[in-house]
Amino acid sequence: MDSFSFETLNNANLINDGISILLGIALSSACGFRIFVPFLMISIVGAWGIWTLPDGFEWLDTNQALLLFAVASAVEVFAYAIPWLDNLLDVIATPLATFAGVLATATALSPEMNPLVQWTVAIIAGGGSASLIKGLTNTSRLTSTVTTGGSANFIVAMLELIAATILSLLAITLPAIAGLLVIGLLIFAVFKLGQILLKKRNVESSSP
Repeated sequence: MDSFSFETLNNANLINDGISILLGIALSSACGFRIFVPFLMISIVGAWGIWTLPDGFEWLDTNQALLLFAVASAVEVFAYAIPWLDNLLDVIATPLATFAGVLATATALSPEMNPLVQWTVAIIAGGGSASLIKGLTNTSRLTSTVTTGGSANFIVAMLELIAATILSLLAITLPAIAGLLVIGLLIFAVFKLGQILLKKRNVESSSP
C-alpha cells in the first residue's frame, strides 16, 4: 500500500510538472505576441488569489505590479498601432520578448521543482518559444509593411493582441490544451521561418 501510494504520488508530481511546463510554454509564446499582456494576466489572477506564485515572484500580484503591467500593456498596444513605429519596436521587443518568455515560464513552473531544472526549462522552453513566435510576428509585420506600405499593420497588430490575450487566458484556465496548441504553433513557426531563411539563401546564392 505504501509502495502504491509513493508511486501514485510520483506520477501525480510528474503530471503536475508536465502541466506546469505546458503552461509556461503557452505563456512564453503569448509574450512573443505581446510582452506585457501575459504578465498583466498573471498579475490579475495572482492578486485575486486564483494562482499561487512561486517564491521570488510574489511581487507580480501586488497592486503596483498590476498597475505597471496595465499601463505597459496599453502603451504597447497603442505603439504597435502606428505603422513604421511598430517595425522599430520589433528591434527592441525581440530580446525583451525572449527575456519575458523565460520569466513567464519560471513563474508557471511548480514551486516544488528543482531551481536548476526550473531555470533550465525556463531558458530553453520559455525563451525559445517566445523567440520563435516573435520571429514569426516580426516577419508578418515586415511583409505587411513591404506589401501594403504599413496600411495593414494595424490589422496585424490587433490579431497579435487578440492572440496574446486568448493564449494567456487559455494558458491559465486550460494549460494542457493551451500548451498542446502552442506546440503546434511552434512547429508551424519553425517551418515558416525555415522556408524564409531557405528562400533568402537561394536568392543570395543566385545573385552575381
